[in-house]
Amino acid sequence: MSYVALYRKWRPKSFDDVKGQEHIVQTLTNQIKAERIGHAYLFCGTRGTGKTSVAKIFAKAVNCKNPNNGNPCNECSTCRGINDQTLLNVVEIDAASNNGVDNIREIRNEVQYSPTDGKYKVYIIDEVHMLSIGAFNALLKTLEEPPSYVIFILATTEAHKLPITILSRCQRYDFKRITVETISNLLNYLMNKEQIAVQEKAIKYIAKAADGAMRDALSILEQCISFYLGEELTLDKVLEVVGAVDVEVFSGLLEDIRKQDVNACMLKLEDLIIKGKEIGQLILDFTWYLRNLMLTKTAENAENLLDISEENLEVLKAQALRIDNVQLMHYIRVFSELSSQVKYATQKRILLEIALIKLCRPEMETNNEAVLARMSQLEEKMKSGVTVVESSVLRVVEPETTKTDVEKQIELKQRAKALPEDVRKVGQNWSKIISQVSPFIQTYLKKAKPSYDSGNTITITTDDEMIYGRLSAEENINEILEKIYTVIDGQINLLVKHEEKSKQVDSKTDLTDLQKLVNIDITYE
Repeated sequence: MSYVALYRKWRPKSFDDVKGQEHIVQTLTNQIKAERIGHAYLFCGTRGTGKTSVAKIFAKAVNCKNPNNGNPCNECSTCRGINDQTLLNVVEIDAASNNGVDNIREIRNEVQYSPTDGKYKVYIIDEVHMLSIGAFNALLKTLEEPPSYVIFILATTEAHKLPITILSRCQRYDFKRITVETISNLLNYLMNKEQIAVQEKAIKYIAKAADGAMRDALSILEQCISFYLGEELTLDKVLEVVGAVDVEVFSGLLEDIRKQDVNACMLKLEDLIIKGKEIGQLILDFTWYLRNLMLTKTAENAENLLDISEENLEVLKAQALRIDNVQLMHYIRVFSELSSQVKYATQKRILLEIALIKLCRPEMETNNEAVLARMSQLEEKMKSGVTVVESSVLRVVEPETTKTDVEKQIELKQRAKALPEDVRKVGQNWSKIISQVSPFIQTYLKKAKPSYDSGNTITITTDDEMIYGRLSAEENINEILEKIYTVIDGQINLLVKHEEKSKQVDSKTDLTDLQKLVNIDITYE
């Protein structure tokens, strides 16, 4: 007999064999036992989670001559015929290659004839989202009112692509990603049955790499077994076959980033790409390495949380002593954002190179997190005895960036308390004021914002040259003031400023959003 792939050899033959989808198995077996079987089912979920397997088991169970607690017996002539794919009552259709109107018309013609053996004719349409619009329309009436002996099971990985008219006619079942623990347990069981020696850590890594898909896990495992046929399968061997990067390589790359050695980073990246490492997977694996490093630094008994070898754990512990938490969190955020960016990028390598350069040259970034990471690096250098001279790192830290969030909040509350009553009323009624001016001015005011510096002067600011020109016209200022005086009794000065020009003329301009000031939570003593 020819060799059969693991995922085919160990495909579930009864509901009891299905792992990780207990919520679906329980519902379907209850329907079979109570004879409350529907006419149309929709199985949704990611690849390799058991949609087609459950559909075939369901087809056997409803036709089985000797069912056992909702499960097929797998021994009667009907079950054997379905297992051998010789029974015409169960028809499996691949919608990716049979997606036309004519294919659906053939089904409509076939359903007129009752089953030759068993109670039901079951049509399993895989990847149903691939059907054309015309095919969906041809299927609608039959799907809504099929003969009493016909069951449709539609399977898809992309349920959002199905017309709502199809969705409303089906009982929908969502297949979940299978957990790492469930996949690991099944792989261990199968390897014992196959009498193949596999290291526990290797099983765990394969289960993680499968990303919730049992079929993917079996395919990866089979590939690794074939490569090292007759040998015990270890974690290192799995890493070599799968193409994962060794911990020591990531450790070296992280050290090069900390040393700000761009050249070394680029050489390591070039070497990994030449060896065939996929950019997206490389980014995910490095992010995972950083996560493991953070757990090693912060969690007690981290070895219980990390599925890595003792040697790799020692590498992590040694590196954890050399890196600061602030820097590490910054690196994790950068690579987490990068992993989502590269999904749809055509130049993935360039994005990764830019990220590495930014981390090696922190002065290129000016956000608060990057500034904190640079300060952390400076502290490390000072502790090690390195004299820090004036540099671009120090020049970018302006007074505003050194204020903490608490200090900024206190300053805002102090300004809000000192706000003149008339100015406060204008801020509180700004939406009402905008609604009262002419539609022409309304359009521009909605794209500007009221700001406040001092005294009884309100400044309307905008970064748009055209809006600035329109609002600064004398007749428009007068109209806005006229509406302002409907909500206050005193006098208000009104200015219009272009944000960029104001900064160029006076860098000390300290305008604050008026609506933020009037809405701030103030505790009056």
